[in-house]
Amino acid sequence: MTIKLDAELPDKTVFQTGIRRAPNRGFRLSKEQTELALKNALRYVHPDHHDKVIPEFLDELKTRGRIYGYRWYPKTRIYGKPIDDYQGNCLAGKAMQVMIDNNLDFDVALYPYELVTYGETGQVCSNWMQYQLIKKYLEVITDEQTLVIESGHPLGLFKSKKDAPRVIITNGLLIGEYDNIEDWEIAEEMGVTNYGQMTAGGWMYIGPQGIVHGTFNTLLNAGRLKLNIPDDGDLTGKLFVSSGLGGMSGAQGKAAEIANAVAIIAEVDYSRIETRMKQGWISQLAKTPAEAAAIAQEYVKNNISTSIAYHGNIVDLLEYLDRQAIHIDLLSDQTSCHNVYEGGYCPAGVSFEERTALLAENKQLFRQLVDQTLARHFNVIDSLTAKGTYFFDYGNSFMKAIYDSGIKDISNNGLNDKDGFIWPSYVEDIMGPMLFDYGYGPFRWVCLSGKKEDLIATDQAAMSVIDPTRRYQDRDNYIWIRDAEKNQMVVGTQARILYQDCMGRVNIALRFNEMVRQGKIGPVMLGRDHHDVSGTDSPFRETANIKDGSNICADMATQCYAGNAARGMTLIALHNGGGVGIGKSINGGFGLLLDGSKTTDEIIKSAIAWDTMGGVARRNWARNEHAIETAIEYNHLNRETDHITIPYLADQEKVDEALNAFFK
Repeated sequence: MTIKLDAELPDKTVFQTGIRRAPNRGFRLSKEQTELALKNALRYVHPDHHDKVIPEFLDELKTRGRIYGYRWYPKTRIYGKPIDDYQGNCLAGKAMQVMIDNNLDFDVALYPYELVTYGETGQVCSNWMQYQLIKKYLEVITDEQTLVIESGHPLGLFKSKKDAPRVIITNGLLIGEYDNIEDWEIAEEMGVTNYGQMTAGGWMYIGPQGIVHGTFNTLLNAGRLKLNIPDDGDLTGKLFVSSGLGGMSGAQGKAAEIANAVAIIAEVDYSRIETRMKQGWISQLAKTPAEAAAIAQEYVKNNISTSIAYHGNIVDLLEYLDRQAIHIDLLSDQTSCHNVYEGGYCPAGVSFEERTALLAENKQLFRQLVDQTLARHFNVIDSLTAKGTYFFDYGNSFMKAIYDSGIKDISNNGLNDKDGFIWPSYVEDIMGPMLFDYGYGPFRWVCLSGKKEDLIATDQAAMSVIDPTRRYQDRDNYIWIRDAEKNQMVVGTQARILYQDCMGRVNIALRFNEMVRQGKIGPVMLGRDHHDVSGTDSPFRETANIKDGSNICADMATQCYAGNAARGMTLIALHNGGGVGIGKSINGGFGLLLDGSKTTDEIIKSAIAWDTMGGVARRNWARNEHAIETAIEYNHLNRETDHITIPYLADQEKVDEALNAFFK
């Protein structure tokens, strides 16, 4: 068996006009590092072609900041085709090809020519040579082999067994001393690491739908928590303001409308606004803050939901709303602040085009302008929250970026960032205690047949499994899946997201696998966002509501990854960075192929329960009240096989008395 790129050199790629391109990431390598970057890329290419591609690779490095190997971009359209259209020796190999190609669909990916799916820098892999080689491996892999991917590079195919993972992926894992953005940037430019974000490098992205349900849940529960919305109510007559209409943030307008709110979403890149309006995910366009405010006020007054894209900078919008004393009920931000100095955050007073030019020509000035804008952003939010607005950090490292820019007033303890910031993370206030502690998280699936009727059948099956009277979370999720088709959320291949707890995930997966076995639907790829109950350790996001001091530890995600491998998940992934940036999180995801087999039934029962309850167990041990309740219930239901350690709770009065005496 020999697996290499084709001996024939492909023709140069002709780029289609109108497709978003990643900005120049900047060239910063020394001569010695440049030599390594060049040799690293040439490893994929037959030496007969080196004379021709060396100048191309060096030009890409100088003008784009990365070697992408554009010549190897496929000459036919990339999209998630029906699984039967792919070559392969096993169903899992073909399924993975569907998932990869869906991530790079022009309708799905943020910068498809640069393999960026979402989040400004989240890539499927680093370059097109890797993509082509991965596809070749997936065409030949059998159900007794495992493909190992290290930061986008297909390390090789190894003999394993049928109940072992078919694909194991790691992205961006750096030794602690070098786990920082500066060293990572150099390593990525040399082609030896990859920022997989979460579901980009884990091949489980399903378009912005993947975050709509979480955003819907966040907004609805923020209303319950802060606006006195009843459990069976919605956000009618409430104003939500945020920024970003990219791969993840693009969900905000749609989610707000489903929750019956009025939303203004600021976006500096007009092409992203056009995309969301064409998809029906944004309803209206405003070109000035005054126009956006006028439309919003009219709809709020009449209790009618709408979503408005403001083409401009969020800081200009917020300062206008603050000056005009226009009340904002819910406020957030979804710019890519995990990469704040690499284009993820656009300075005020700078157009998107000027931002892109500055990134390439004057990074120092760009950084100064970003810091100035972050200061204005901080000040206007401070003013708005003092007037009754509820602001929550949406896990995009926004408050961390403000802290790192030198504004220490945002620190919660006044000393450092270990205890978080003066405004809550949405996980800290909302998602953690109201969803994650119970085990509810972003369960998702892809109908690999590509048939819409399969997706509708799975929607109906999932709805039949949920008991809407069990908890308010189940009622929310029942309504969500009931209305999923009406809300038209599919972008790319036929896929769905549905927040579920452990019991819900297991029961739905078993029902789907039975339907595959009976021939009622084609095979299904099951997964979740890594942003989940147990998928990610990140003190500024996923573990923000873990208050026992272990929020800085990465044991949970690593154990989740290892446990999923041991229990036979089809794909497992472990990444550095997530949505908050290098060094700020470790996150893991999975993919499970539902092929209708009885073996898969057993994997569902053990692996999905572990994948969910490992996180609940951690939250329970951190003394989170609802997680303790959920863990006790799980122990009772599974007393013959499983047991989670339940903490004893200290008497606060005794602790206070002892501490006062100790520090007297």
